[in-house]
Amino acid sequence: MSQVLTTRQALVIGGTSGIGQATAIALRDAGSAVQVTGVSEREVIECQENPLMRGIEVACLDVSDAGAVAQLFRDLARLDVLVNAAGVGRGASEFSEEGFLRTLEINLTGTMRACYAAHPLLQQTGGCVVNLASMMSFFGSPTAPAYAASKGGVAQLTKSLALAWAAEGIRVNAVAPGWIDTPMTRGIQADEARNARVLARSPMRRWGRAQEVAAGIVFLCSPAASFINGVVLPIDGGYLACGI
Repeated sequence: MSQVLTTRQALVIGGTSGIGQATAIALRDAGSAVQVTGVSEREVIECQENPLMRGIEVACLDVSDAGAVAQLFRDLARLDVLVNAAGVGRGASEFSEEGFLRTLEINLTGTMRACYAAHPLLQQTGGCVVNLASMMSFFGSPTAPAYAASKGGVAQLTKSLALAWAAEGIRVNAVAPGWIDTPMTRGIQADEARNARVLARSPMRRWGRAQEVAAGIVFLCSPAASFINGVVLPIDGGYLACGI
């Protein structure tokens, strides 16, 4: 995919680690000028010092801060690609009202804020959006009700904006990663019983890599996907297709 996105300006919200970081690197390697955001100054500094992130701009952003999100986009002169990768999974706290609302505020409302703030810029370029959905966009979760609800919402927001903005030349898609090896999933991998359950259902019998999800995102941002709109693309090694 080298150079397929040359001259494009890309922004990856939540791009300092995991799938977001892998996506930023892949977009840069495909020819885009890339900016990423992280939620803390520590994340920003670590990203700036990471040689793998060479040539990628970094800014601090809390997607739950509506004013900060609006200001970030006001400061951009151009935008062709928006990737919304900021997200949290809060575990047991999701069973409290406060924890539930906080997860939705970041995963779903934060994605909405970035999409809406990006809209005028994307109108000018006929740009595209890729949101981060999840296997939990399709399945329920006995341990993460807020995460599942938020990612179900991301899938429907993606489809709705794809319909609303198609006439303006803006495409909106999402990827739904399966079990991917990232800092967020290391605890599950370290739990022998839970790891075994993941692998038993996964047809490819392994965890996915962040770079494999990033490749799908770059494809959706590329001219090769010019007639793909409103799709939630599973990148899961066949996990969703498995009926057992």
